[in-house]
Amino acid sequence: MQTIRIEGITRVEGHGKITIRLDGNGTVQDAHLHVLQFRGFEKFCEGRPFYEMPSLTARICGICPISHLLAGAKAADAIMGLRIPEAAEMLRRVIHLAQVTQSHALSFFYLSSPDFLMGWDADPSERNVLGFAAKHPDLALSGIRLRKWGQQVIEVLSGKRIHGHWIVPGGVASPLTIAQRDAILKGIPEALATATRTLEFFKHMMEKLSEEVEVFGNFPSMFLALGRKDGNLCLYGSRRRHEGWLRFADADGNIVADEIHPRDYQDYIGESVDESSYMKAPYYKPLGFPAGIYRVGPAARLNMARQCGTPLADEALNEFRRTYGEVSLSSFHNHYARLIEATFAIERMEQILLDPEILDKDIRAEAKANEAEGVGIIEAPRGTLIHHYKVDSNGMMTGANLIVATAHNTLAMNRGLKQVADNYLSGHEVTEGMLNRMEGMVRAFDPCLSCATHADGRMALEVDVLNPDGSLQQRITR
Repeated sequence: MQTIRIEGITRVEGHGKITIRLDGNGTVQDAHLHVLQFRGFEKFCEGRPFYEMPSLTARICGICPISHLLAGAKAADAIMGLRIPEAAEMLRRVIHLAQVTQSHALSFFYLSSPDFLMGWDADPSERNVLGFAAKHPDLALSGIRLRKWGQQVIEVLSGKRIHGHWIVPGGVASPLTIAQRDAILKGIPEALATATRTLEFFKHMMEKLSEEVEVFGNFPSMFLALGRKDGNLCLYGSRRRHEGWLRFADADGNIVADEIHPRDYQDYIGESVDESSYMKAPYYKPLGFPAGIYRVGPAARLNMARQCGTPLADEALNEFRRTYGEVSLSSFHNHYARLIEATFAIERMEQILLDPEILDKDIRAEAKANEAEGVGIIEAPRGTLIHHYKVDSNGMMTGANLIVATAHNTLAMNRGLKQVADNYLSGHEVTEGMLNRMEGMVRAFDPCLSCATHADGRMALEVDVLNPDGSLQQRITR
């Protein structure tokens, strides 16, 4: 038995490693993603007041704090047993759409484009965001400006680009001013032009990436996302608008479980413990583990939506389906789906901001803890995010369960790694470019391992290929 270890996945948000095991004939037996970070948020939240949870759990990540703020605030809303004011919900949606835009820009332009544009086998000293910027300065600048704009919207609303305290239980902390609204609206034309231009660029690039579409996590599975009555793409979820329940679909797009109330998620989602990773492996309970594998994220959401609900995004989604079918089974299509979602997010943001009700000064409802439990669910950029809190009679936390999007995709990422390894490793000498394809499959899911990392030039990666007796056969360092 041979073991290949990728001891530091590059261009993902956090720290993890990949293990690939081959038999004596060089045939891949197994491939596995390990998350090496232990954070313990669920445990050390105990004993804290429930109303601290949104800002506390936002510290899980500096890339997607808005997602945790929103899921935490929705869980706190449920504990208080209230419905937040209309203007507050609209403002939460706007900041969420800004988060989706900046996060998708980060994933596409900063983390994944170096592979598309520089080549999977390019020298690592060039295959990074700086090399990408040097070779394609206009495209790189567009990506930088799009992410910057999304972050600026967050700053306009919350006062900070990262870890603001504006999203609170019961609504938001302050109303929107006309000046703030107009400042955000001013940047929408450029942001939308960037998103649509990049969509057109990537649509043609996909013609050269057919091999990646075929082998980067392309297999039948179930899908999970939030649902809406009208079938539109659902990113926030609100009882007021008959949206926001959990929905499972099969590999053919058929809905197999629908209108699952957030509080009932544990009837459908189980969590298996992986002894080699600090990340659990959720599964669809009716099918058991590991048969209940499912995927979340941009492609999963589009698979389960009839349309996005905005003109340009709907046009892009229709073209995507004409080319690749009604249901996409390839995880590589997450890249395409991110650009469609970014287009939708910018269009939808403009629609909400033009509604006069968003300027209403009634933006927060207050109450004590009226329920012993609360569940908040949001579609984070990477997929479905669940916050489940339990409190005592004084509103102090007695337990928490957080299921992040990357955890939902654990089983799918492992299966995708095995698929890529089967195609590139079995019977071949290990090369740096081949290992980069393994990492590229993981990057298609844009996993958030709780803090961002990137390498310039020499990347922190050492791979050992071991013989069946444990002796070193080959070492690759970069």
